[in-house]
Amino acid sequence: MPRYLIQRYLPGASRLTDDEVGAIAQTCQEAVDSLGVPYTWVTSYVAGDTIYDVHEAEDEEAVLEQARRGGFPGAVVMELTREFGPLARQA
Repeated sequence: MPRYLIQRYLPGASRLTDDEVGAIAQTCQEAVDSLGVPYTWVTSYVAGDTIYDVHEAEDEEAVLEQARRGGFPGAVVMELTREFGPLARQA
């Protein structure tokens, strides 16, 4: 299944409390569960005023619908076309 990077602007994201992060996570997962299609929320990262999510979905439309249902409008969605790490370097 394709992987997507979702960029969500949220002022003050880096100052969210554990309770606030928990509430966002619950809302996000409820939106995923409501889709009724194969979909996996892999992980999320916070940098400044932005939350970056990695999701697996059949298509970009499913990702955008998850964002809409979760109340996260304005999300920028990019399909990840390649993943690599330090083991990919040539010897």
